[in-house]
Amino acid sequence: MLKWFFASVLLALLHKENVSLEVKVSGFPSNKGQAYVALFNSSETFPSYGKQLNGKIVAIDQLKCKVTFTNLSPGSYAIAVYHDVNKNDKLDKNVLGMPTESYGFSNNARATFSAPSYQDAKVSCTKDKAINITVK
Repeated sequence: MLKWFFASVLLALLHKENVSLEVKVSGFPSNKGQAYVALFNSSETFPSYGKQLNGKIVAIDQLKCKVTFTNLSPGSYAIAVYHDVNKNDKLDKNVLGMPTESYGFSNNARATFSAPSYQDAKVSCTKDKAINITVK
């Protein structure tokens, strides 16, 4: 009986409880279109859409949106968001390759001529967490 009790306690300590990450996005220039919110857990895939761990497409209301990723293993994650104004399922760019639709990243990380690094955008989630992102 005592052995069983200690084994149960040990298993409970070793079991990592899953967490959730709430992402609140603001700064959209209009409510037109939709927001693509992508969750990444690796620098090798960040921020390539289609290579995310999880992604959600949501409506924009009052120039904001909110997404919650649930059942995540504790760890580090990075978020990339873009405003698909014309609902063509891609981040539109001009002839120079610069985005013409609003976008943003966790930690509001920004780089001058490219996406920020995973390191700059990553957030640690060891318990339920809420973050804010402003798209520009």
